Amino acid sequence: MFSKSCEYGLRAIIFIAQQTSQNNKVSLNIISEEINSPQAFTAKVLQQLTKNNLVKSIKGPYGGFVIEEENMDTKLSEVVRVLDGDSIYTGCGLGLKQCDANSPCPLHHRFVAIRNDLRNMLENTSLKSLANDLNADLAILKR
Repeated sequence: MFSKSCEYGLRAIIFIAQQTSQNNKVSLNIISEEINSPQAFTAKVLQQLTKNNLVKSIKGPYGGFVIEEENMDTKLSEVVRVLDGDSIYTGCGLGLKQCDANSPCPLHHRFVAIRNDLRNMLENTSLKSLANDLNADLAILKR
């Protein structure tokens, strides 16, 4: 459902949120290692998140990535919007260019319900809540 960029971006920002909640800055090397993603690809995704003010990049030998306190309440829907746009809410489940209620694909009506549930989950899940789940060992980011 999500692009590879969005998958890596979600994992990266959730990891950064966890580290920020523990008062840690985290480097690109550690992020890419901890979320099991290629470093160059992770750098491009983090650049996009930084450009959109979801993540803060601190330069220098004691630098790294953090999330400012006011951004810890950011909803996953905002991260997805920055990385993938809103096509996840409007695209066809089979990838057809012409699919809507007037000319539906075989999955259209079932997929609409799934998209609505996904939108609800993304709009109601904050980075802070996921960081808390990681800190409480209720979730993992890497196998």
